[in-house]
Amino acid sequence: MAQIGRLASLTVTRIATPGVFLDGGDLGEILMPGRYVPRGTLPGEAFVVFIHLDSEDRIVATTETPHVQVGEFAPLRVASINARIGAFLDWGLTKDLLLPMREQARRVNVGEWVVAHVFLDEKSNRVVATTRLNRHLNLTPPRYREGQPVNLLVYDETELGFKCIVENAHSGLLYHTDLAAPLPSGQKLSGYIRTVRPDGKIDLSLDRAGYHRVLPLTDKILAELVTKGGPLPYGDKTAPEEIREVFGVSKKAFKQAIGALFRDRLIVIEAESIRITGTGTAAALAHAKIAASSIRPVPAKPAIATAIGAPAIARKAIVLPPQTKKKIAAPK
Repeated sequence: MAQIGRLASLTVTRIATPGVFLDGGDLGEILMPGRYVPRGTLPGEAFVVFIHLDSEDRIVATTETPHVQVGEFAPLRVASINARIGAFLDWGLTKDLLLPMREQARRVNVGEWVVAHVFLDEKSNRVVATTRLNRHLNLTPPRYREGQPVNLLVYDETELGFKCIVENAHSGLLYHTDLAAPLPSGQKLSGYIRTVRPDGKIDLSLDRAGYHRVLPLTDKILAELVTKGGPLPYGDKTAPEEIREVFGVSKKAFKQAIGALFRDRLIVIEAESIRITGTGTAAALAHAKIAASSIRPVPAKPAIATAIGAPAIARKAIVLPPQTKKKIAAPK
């Protein structure tokens, strides 16, 4: 269905001097100017077009693809400013997008990137932008599950952390304590739902939550210890930035993982490093084999021979079956 401010697949109804006319359904025939029409186009052909108003307030179509459509949030660059009207944003079309003065949460500057929401102004029927985002966020109770992967867009910072738009709908929070470095407004990230509180507020994480987050990380730490054949220089005093760079997770997640390994007596935590125990190494090599989609125990001797004979395999994730953990003796 054709809607102003959205992409649609429309069929050519007739050819005319200024271009071609498309079947816009309830919007009537929509002109696609000649500069967008490929040579040899005939009635009945379909085009994916973006529908908007031209400078004369006519509904027109373009084959240019905007960075954002009506109903969406996106980071956009301020291209120019008109002191009487507002700012104009580069959204990927020849004609820039208006950010009216009244829709600016604060005054913007040329060259600045802002997170904007795009909507259809009911009075003018024009597509416009706003940086007053709260009124356009979805306030209905979210139905995300813990650990669910989500797309995030950073749009503000508070004392607790960075506010993100979740799946182009809700607002959530990434806590400072879980981050290795500040996040710039407008950055797009892949994250996870940590929890949805009773009041509907969403806590986010850049790492998979709970067991699903810690388990793969413990595998990675064990594999690195086995491969290195000695202690790893990471512990409580390691900078969060270094942890993020090496393991790709927050320091909090790293501490949870080494805590789990310590409780299973697979590693020893020292002042400025961690080391694998003898029994931990033997158990890991004898009883673990990671498949692409499942975990299956393998016979002890072949597993040891494979890991020793092919160091590359030793770098893969290592998971101990529950029955194995119970048999592991105290650390040597």
